[in-house]
Amino acid sequence: MTPAPLIAALTWIEWTELLSYIVTIFGFPLALGVFLYEQRKARSSEQEEIYQRLSDEYTNFLKLVLGSADLQLLRKREVEHELTEEQKERKFTLFNILVSLFERAYLLVYEDRMDKQTRRLWQSWEDYMREWCRRKDFRATLPELLQGEDEDFATHIRQIAAAEEVRQN
Repeated sequence: MTPAPLIAALTWIEWTELLSYIVTIFGFPLALGVFLYEQRKARSSEQEEIYQRLSDEYTNFLKLVLGSADLQLLRKREVEHELTEEQKERKFTLFNILVSLFERAYLLVYEDRMDKQTRRLWQSWEDYMREWCRRKDFRATLPELLQGEDEDFATHIRQIAAAEEVRQN
């Protein structure tokens, strides 16, 4: 029997059964692939959104620091001058806000095993942490600021602070 008469000999039920096999063989893996692709794309989009919100919060923090220019927190080198009690309190509050922001970034972005995209997002936060940990005044208040914070985060930022202190000496 040649293929043409064989195809013509198939009944409607046989056709639907044949089509269901074809869909099962090709359609299911294709649908699974599309589903996995969409999941990965959604996760990436979610990570970008988290990163953007955190970046916006850091920008808002920098605006607060700018509003307290008398504390000179944006200088790379600390200026040695005596602060008033009110200035010390504002400085401590700003450092507290910063540590909370760093902790939030750690909890939302950091993973022990990061893919390339997550590593890229995390690296900028670690750079911010290193930059602030280079400041002696920030390192000095860190033990008090870390009370009650996530233990993994506290360990991580303490390691950064210790490494930056060694680099400076």
